[in-house]
Amino acid sequence: MNERAGTFAKLAWAVLGWNVLVVVWGALVRASGSGAGCGSHWPLCNGAVIPPSPTVQTVIEFTHRLTSGLALVGVGALVVLSRKWFEKGHGARKWAWASLIFIVVEALLGAGLVLLSYVEKNASAGRAVYLCMHLTNTLLLLGTIQGAAWSAGGGRFGWGRVPGLIQGALGAALVASLTGAIAALGDTIYPATSMLEGVKQEFAEAAPALLRLRLAHPLVAVLSGFFVLVAAFTKLKGGLKMRVAALTVAQLAAGAVNVLLLAPVWLQILHLALAVGIWLTLAYGALQEQD
Repeated sequence: MNERAGTFAKLAWAVLGWNVLVVVWGALVRASGSGAGCGSHWPLCNGAVIPPSPTVQTVIEFTHRLTSGLALVGVGALVVLSRKWFEKGHGARKWAWASLIFIVVEALLGAGLVLLSYVEKNASAGRAVYLCMHLTNTLLLLGTIQGAAWSAGGGRFGWGRVPGLIQGALGAALVASLTGAIAALGDTIYPATSMLEGVKQEFAEAAPALLRLRLAHPLVAVLSGFFVLVAAFTKLKGGLKMRVAALTVAQLAAGAVNVLLLAPVWLQILHLALAVGIWLTLAYGALQEQD
Protein backbone atom coordinates (compact mmCIF):
# COMPACT_ATOMS: atom_id res chain seq x y z
CA MET A 1 0.00 0.00 0.00
CA ASN A 2 1.50 3.35 -1.02
CA GLU A 3 1.45 6.43 1.20
CA ARG A 4 -1.61 8.01 -0.40
CA ALA A 5 -3.57 4.78 -0.25
CA GLY A 6 -2.63 4.41 3.41
CA THR A 7 -3.73 7.97 4.15
CA PHE A 8 -7.02 7.40 2.33
CA ALA A 9 -7.64 4.18 4.26
CA LYS A 10 -7.03 5.92 7.60
CA LEU A 11 -9.39 8.74 6.64
CA ALA A 12 -12.06 6.26 5.52
CA TRP A 13 -11.85 4.36 8.82
CA ALA A 14 -12.14 7.68 10.68
CA VAL A 15 -15.18 8.66 8.59
CA LEU A 16 -16.70 5.27 9.35
CA GLY A 17 -16.14 5.74 13.08
CA TRP A 18 -17.72 9.18 12.94
CA ASN A 19 -20.76 7.84 11.09
CA VAL A 20 -21.19 5.11 13.69
CA LEU A 21 -21.26 7.82 16.37
CA VAL A 22 -23.87 9.71 14.33
CA VAL A 23 -26.01 6.56 14.13
CA VAL A 24 -25.74 5.97 17.87
CA TRP A 25 -26.65 9.60 18.56
CA GLY A 26 -29.65 9.16 16.29
CA ALA A 27 -30.82 6.38 18.59
CA LEU A 28 -30.62 8.85 21.48
CA VAL A 29 -32.76 11.28 19.49
CA ARG A 30 -35.47 8.65 19.03
CA ALA A 31 -35.28 7.07 22.50
CA SER A 32 -35.33 10.42 24.29
CA GLY A 33 -38.25 11.72 22.22
CA SER A 34 -36.12 14.56 20.83
CA GLY A 35 -37.04 14.12 17.18
CA ALA A 36 -39.20 17.25 17.30
CA GLY A 37 -36.56 19.22 19.18
CA CYS A 38 -36.24 21.57 16.19
CA GLY A 39 -39.98 21.67 15.58
CA SER A 40 -41.18 20.92 12.06
CA HIS A 41 -38.33 22.92 10.53
CA TRP A 42 -35.59 21.49 8.32
CA PRO A 43 -32.77 22.31 7.68
CA LEU A 44 -33.34 25.22 10.08
CA CYS A 45 -33.94 24.46 13.75
CA ASN A 46 -37.07 26.11 15.10
CA GLY A 47 -36.79 28.59 12.24
CA ALA A 48 -33.21 29.64 13.06
CA VAL A 49 -29.73 28.62 12.03
CA ILE A 50 -28.73 28.41 15.70
CA PRO A 51 -31.79 27.96 17.94
CA PRO A 52 -32.07 30.51 20.78
CA SER A 53 -32.82 29.30 24.32
CA PRO A 54 -32.80 25.61 23.34
CA THR A 55 -34.38 22.88 25.43
CA VAL A 56 -32.57 19.61 26.14
CA GLN A 57 -34.51 18.00 23.30
CA THR A 58 -33.48 20.79 20.96
CA VAL A 59 -29.81 20.40 21.89
CA ILE A 60 -29.98 16.65 21.24
CA GLU A 61 -31.68 17.03 17.86
CA PHE A 62 -29.54 20.00 16.78
CA THR A 63 -26.36 18.14 17.72
CA HIS A 64 -27.51 15.21 15.60
CA ARG A 65 -28.01 17.50 12.63
CA LEU A 66 -24.57 19.07 13.05
CA THR A 67 -22.79 15.72 13.35
CA SER A 68 -24.75 14.41 10.36
CA GLY A 69 -23.61 17.40 8.33
CA LEU A 70 -19.98 16.71 9.25
CA ALA A 71 -20.50 13.07 8.25
CA LEU A 72 -21.64 14.23 4.82
CA VAL A 73 -18.53 16.42 4.50
CA GLY A 74 -16.34 13.45 5.45
CA VAL A 75 -17.88 11.20 2.80
CA GLY A 76 -17.58 14.00 0.26
CA ALA A 77 -13.88 14.23 1.07
CA LEU A 78 -13.52 10.50 0.39
CA VAL A 79 -15.03 10.97 -3.06
CA VAL A 80 -12.75 13.92 -3.88
CA LEU A 81 -9.60 12.14 -2.68
CA SER A 82 -10.49 8.84 -4.35
CA ARG A 83 -10.84 10.65 -7.68
CA LYS A 84 -7.53 12.39 -7.12
CA TRP A 85 -5.46 9.48 -5.78
CA PHE A 86 -6.86 6.36 -7.50
CA GLU A 87 -7.21 5.49 -11.14
CA LYS A 88 -10.59 5.26 -12.83
CA GLY A 89 -12.37 2.01 -11.99
CA HIS A 90 -10.50 1.49 -8.69
CA GLY A 91 -12.58 -0.05 -5.92
CA ALA A 92 -11.95 2.87 -3.55
CA ARG A 93 -13.59 5.19 -6.07
CA LYS A 94 -16.61 2.95 -6.51
CA TRP A 95 -17.16 2.46 -2.78
CA ALA A 96 -16.68 6.18 -2.08
CA TRP A 97 -19.28 7.13 -4.71
CA ALA A 98 -21.67 4.51 -3.32
CA SER A 99 -21.23 5.91 0.19
CA LEU A 100 -21.96 9.42 -1.11
CA ILE A 101 -25.22 8.21 -2.67
CA PHE A 102 -26.26 6.49 0.54
CA ILE A 103 -25.40 9.43 2.78
CA VAL A 104 -27.39 11.83 0.56
CA VAL A 105 -30.35 9.44 0.80
CA GLU A 106 -29.69 9.28 4.56
CA ALA A 107 -29.93 13.06 4.83
CA LEU A 108 -33.17 13.11 2.82
CA LEU A 109 -34.66 10.35 4.96
CA GLY A 110 -33.66 12.24 8.10
CA ALA A 111 -35.34 15.36 6.79
CA GLY A 112 -38.43 13.33 5.97
CA LEU A 113 -38.75 12.16 9.57
CA VAL A 114 -39.16 15.78 10.61
CA LEU A 115 -41.23 17.03 7.71
CA LEU A 116 -43.61 14.04 7.85
CA SER A 117 -43.86 14.37 11.65
CA TYR A 118 -42.60 10.81 12.15
CA VAL A 119 -41.31 11.78 15.58
CA GLU A 120 -42.26 11.70 19.27
CA LYS A 121 -45.51 9.72 19.79
CA ASN A 122 -46.40 9.12 16.15
CA ALA A 123 -47.39 5.43 16.11
CA SER A 124 -48.42 5.11 12.47
CA ALA A 125 -47.55 2.17 10.26
CA GLY A 126 -45.93 4.65 7.92
CA ARG A 127 -43.42 5.61 10.60
CA ALA A 128 -42.49 1.97 11.23
CA VAL A 129 -41.95 1.33 7.51
CA TYR A 130 -40.01 4.57 7.19
CA LEU A 131 -37.71 3.68 10.09
CA CYS A 132 -36.97 0.32 8.48
CA MET A 133 -36.04 2.07 5.24
CA HIS A 134 -33.87 4.51 7.20
CA LEU A 135 -32.04 1.77 9.10
CA THR A 136 -31.47 -0.31 5.96
CA ASN A 137 -29.94 2.70 4.23
CA THR A 138 -27.82 3.43 7.32
CA LEU A 139 -26.32 -0.06 7.41
CA LEU A 140 -25.62 0.02 3.67
CA LEU A 141 -23.94 3.41 4.12
CA LEU A 142 -21.66 2.08 6.85
CA GLY A 143 -20.84 -0.97 4.76
CA THR A 144 -19.83 1.11 1.74
CA ILE A 145 -17.56 3.37 3.79
CA GLN A 146 -15.89 0.26 5.19
CA GLY A 147 -15.55 -1.00 1.62
CA ALA A 148 -13.79 2.21 0.62
CA ALA A 149 -11.27 1.81 3.45
CA TRP A 150 -10.63 -1.83 2.56
CA SER A 151 -10.34 -1.19 -1.18
CA ALA A 152 -7.60 1.39 -0.65
CA GLY A 153 -5.26 -1.54 -0.05
CA GLY A 154 -6.06 -3.00 -3.46
CA GLY A 155 -8.88 -5.37 -2.52
CA ARG A 156 -11.35 -6.25 -5.27
CA PHE A 157 -14.90 -7.16 -4.34
CA GLY A 158 -17.34 -9.49 -6.03
CA TRP A 159 -20.64 -10.34 -4.36
CA GLY A 160 -20.70 -13.69 -6.16
CA ARG A 161 -17.54 -14.73 -4.34
CA VAL A 162 -19.11 -14.22 -0.91
CA PRO A 163 -20.16 -17.60 0.59
CA GLY A 164 -23.91 -18.13 0.74
CA LEU A 165 -23.78 -18.54 4.52
CA ILE A 166 -22.19 -15.11 4.94
CA GLN A 167 -24.74 -13.57 2.60
CA GLY A 168 -27.48 -15.22 4.66
CA ALA A 169 -25.90 -14.02 7.90
CA LEU A 170 -25.89 -10.45 6.63
CA GLY A 171 -29.55 -10.82 5.70
CA ALA A 172 -30.36 -12.31 9.11
CA ALA A 173 -28.53 -9.49 10.89
CA LEU A 174 -30.47 -6.95 8.83
CA VAL A 175 -33.85 -8.55 9.59
CA ALA A 176 -33.03 -8.74 13.31
CA SER A 177 -32.01 -5.08 13.26
CA LEU A 178 -35.23 -4.05 11.53
CA THR A 179 -37.47 -5.93 13.97
CA GLY A 180 -35.35 -4.42 16.75
CA ALA A 181 -36.02 -0.92 15.40
CA ILE A 182 -39.76 -1.60 15.44
CA ALA A 183 -39.55 -3.02 18.97
CA ALA A 184 -37.57 0.01 20.13
CA LEU A 185 -40.18 2.31 18.61
CA GLY A 186 -42.87 0.43 20.53
CA ASP A 187 -40.86 0.80 23.74
CA THR A 188 -40.59 4.55 23.14
CA ILE A 189 -44.25 5.16 22.34
CA TYR A 190 -45.80 2.64 24.74
CA PRO A 191 -43.46 2.46 27.74
CA ALA A 192 -44.39 -0.06 30.43
CA THR A 193 -43.96 0.44 34.17
CA SER A 194 -43.28 -3.26 34.74
CA MET A 195 -42.47 -6.34 32.71
CA LEU A 196 -45.86 -7.86 33.56
CA GLU A 197 -47.64 -4.72 32.37
CA GLY A 198 -45.66 -4.84 29.15
CA VAL A 199 -46.78 -8.42 28.50
CA LYS A 200 -50.39 -7.46 29.22
CA GLN A 201 -50.11 -4.54 26.79
CA GLU A 202 -48.85 -6.80 24.03
CA PHE A 203 -51.52 -9.47 24.47
CA ALA A 204 -54.43 -7.10 25.05
CA GLU A 205 -57.24 -7.54 22.55
CA ALA A 206 -57.00 -3.92 21.43
CA ALA A 207 -53.18 -3.82 21.42
CA PRO A 208 -51.73 -1.49 18.75
CA ALA A 209 -49.87 -3.10 15.86
CA LEU A 210 -46.54 -1.79 17.15
CA LEU A 211 -46.94 -3.71 20.40
CA ARG A 212 -47.87 -6.93 18.61
CA LEU A 213 -44.87 -6.53 16.31
CA ARG A 214 -42.66 -6.03 19.36
CA LEU A 215 -43.36 -9.66 20.27
CA ALA A 216 -41.64 -10.88 17.10
CA HIS A 217 -38.25 -9.36 17.80
CA PRO A 218 -36.99 -11.71 20.55
CA LEU A 219 -37.75 -14.80 18.44
CA VAL A 220 -36.23 -13.27 15.30
CA ALA A 221 -33.16 -12.15 17.26
CA VAL A 222 -32.49 -15.60 18.72
CA LEU A 223 -32.93 -17.38 15.39
CA SER A 224 -30.82 -14.79 13.57
CA GLY A 225 -28.15 -14.97 16.26
CA PHE A 226 -27.92 -18.74 15.91
CA PHE A 227 -27.62 -18.47 12.12
CA VAL A 228 -24.94 -15.78 12.40
CA LEU A 229 -22.92 -17.94 14.81
CA VAL A 230 -23.10 -20.94 12.48
CA ALA A 231 -22.04 -18.82 9.51
CA ALA A 232 -19.20 -17.18 11.45
CA PHE A 233 -17.67 -20.42 12.72
CA THR A 234 -18.15 -22.12 9.36
CA LYS A 235 -16.93 -19.46 6.95
CA LEU A 236 -15.09 -16.58 8.63
CA LYS A 237 -11.33 -16.51 9.01
CA GLY A 238 -9.10 -16.11 12.08
CA GLY A 239 -10.19 -13.71 14.79
CA LEU A 240 -13.22 -12.50 12.86
CA LYS A 241 -15.26 -15.54 13.85
CA MET A 242 -14.52 -14.94 17.54
CA ARG A 243 -15.33 -11.24 17.18
CA VAL A 244 -18.69 -12.02 15.60
CA ALA A 245 -19.39 -14.66 18.25
CA ALA A 246 -18.56 -12.28 21.11
CA LEU A 247 -20.69 -9.50 19.66
CA THR A 248 -23.61 -11.84 19.00
CA VAL A 249 -23.59 -13.32 22.50
CA ALA A 250 -23.29 -9.82 23.99
CA GLN A 251 -26.17 -8.65 21.80
CA LEU A 252 -28.48 -11.47 22.88
CA ALA A 253 -27.60 -10.82 26.52
CA ALA A 254 -28.20 -7.10 26.09
CA GLY A 255 -31.57 -7.85 24.51
CA ALA A 256 -32.62 -9.98 27.48
CA VAL A 257 -31.51 -7.33 29.97
CA ASN A 258 -33.25 -4.68 27.87
CA VAL A 259 -36.54 -6.52 28.33
CA LEU A 260 -35.99 -7.01 32.08
CA LEU A 261 -35.07 -3.36 32.65
CA LEU A 262 -37.91 -2.06 30.46
CA ALA A 263 -35.68 -0.63 27.73
CA PRO A 264 -33.75 2.21 29.40
CA VAL A 265 -32.34 4.73 26.93
CA TRP A 266 -28.69 3.83 27.56
CA LEU A 267 -29.35 0.16 26.91
CA GLN A 268 -31.29 0.87 23.72
CA ILE A 269 -28.24 2.79 22.48
CA LEU A 270 -25.88 -0.04 23.45
CA HIS A 271 -28.19 -2.54 21.76
CA LEU A 272 -28.03 -0.60 18.50
CA ALA A 273 -24.25 -0.18 18.76
CA LEU A 274 -23.83 -3.95 19.09
CA ALA A 275 -26.10 -4.52 16.09
CA VAL A 276 -23.94 -2.16 14.04
CA GLY A 277 -20.83 -3.97 15.26
CA ILE A 278 -22.19 -7.33 14.14
CA TRP A 279 -23.18 -5.95 10.74
CA LEU A 280 -19.81 -4.32 10.09
CA THR A 281 -17.84 -7.37 11.25
CA LEU A 282 -19.85 -9.66 8.98
CA ALA A 283 -19.45 -7.19 6.12
CA TYR A 284 -15.70 -7.10 6.72
CA GLY A 285 -15.68 -10.89 6.66
CA ALA A 286 -17.41 -10.75 3.27
CA LEU A 287 -14.72 -8.36 2.04
CA GLN A 288 -11.95 -10.60 3.39
CA GLU A 289 -13.29 -13.47 1.29
CA GLN A 290 -12.06 -11.54 -1.74
CA ASP A 291 -8.40 -11.60 -0.58
